[in-house]
Amino acid sequence: KRKRMRADKSSKSPALELTPKSMMEEIFSTLELELQRLIEFGDKLDGFNSLCMLVRVSQHVKLGKTSDDQARASYLSLCLGKHLIIVKRLFDNFVASRVRWTEELKVPKKHKCGILPCVTKFEEFATQAEEIIRGSDRRADLDKAYKSLMDAIVGAIDRIAADHQKTPSDVIIFENFHHLYDMLARLKINCLDAFRDRAKQQYKVHVDAYVHTYLGKPLDKLTTFIEGIQALVASGVKHEEIGYQLAYSKTELKKLIKDYPGDRVRRGLDMLYRKVEKHLCEEENLLQVVWHSMQEKFLVHYKEYEELVVKCYPGSKISLEFSLDDLLAYFSMIARQH
Repeated sequence: KRKRMRADKSSKSPALELTPKSMMEEIFSTLELELQRLIEFGDKLDGFNSLCMLVRVSQHVKLGKTSDDQARASYLSLCLGKHLIIVKRLFDNFVASRVRWTEELKVPKKHKCGILPCVTKFEEFATQAEEIIRGSDRRADLDKAYKSLMDAIVGAIDRIAADHQKTPSDVIIFENFHHLYDMLARLKINCLDAFRDRAKQQYKVHVDAYVHTYLGKPLDKLTTFIEGIQALVASGVKHEEIGYQLAYSKTELKKLIKDYPGDRVRRGLDMLYRKVEKHLCEEENLLQVVWHSMQEKFLVHYKEYEELVVKCYPGSKISLEFSLDDLLAYFSMIARQH
């Protein structure tokens, strides 16, 4: 009988044995559920909270693994580790929703475009995220999010620029890429260096394209005439033979030059300035930058025209009816007046 009692006692002893982990699970039986509810509540308040929680939970898991109290640390690490997976999934969903919103973004087509909402939203996101992520080991997760968002933003800029009715595509592209470049240069996010360089390059390319498209307007017919001469020279016609082409005779050139006296050129430049002013948005403050680019380009064209006339019509003493100094005065006066 004594042996049987000992056997019964020994068979029950393992069930009665409590480990530190099982004790904590018993004491904090509702902790996991409460944590999950808290995480879901924070995410519903603002999806951006998922990044905050990702950083904080990750820090606590890391601290738990290095704690001197291994029993407590083991329980906390296991519990928080489960919720770290949940928080990471919530952050991924938050980024994915931002990407979808950017890809589906539409703007009014009958008004000036300006800086796209996805560009300004990214600036807000990145500014806050950099504060939150500082000193954290979750940089890789944020860098991945940055790249996904930036790819979507670049696609949105190109898509909206190609389809907008009010603002020229070059303006939409150079204004938004200028804003991106300025922002990325200020934030200094290493993983976006390639995007920063691309933004700078796209800004310059499309400013040049815009200037080229609209600069010929003040001298529309004369510009077309000069471009025709340049095309003939490029095809192999010698400079001194150009004047013998009926469409490019001295008489035709003189007629065109008389159509563009200084006053008409100045009025044309004033109209051009007003058009540029209508195209560009105020918040990016690029009007004077673009106007200066137009001035520099116009001066280059003026010198090319003068040199081409001398080469193609030697000894004719044909010249435009306004000087280089006149042009500089026109550009400066128009900029001051507006």
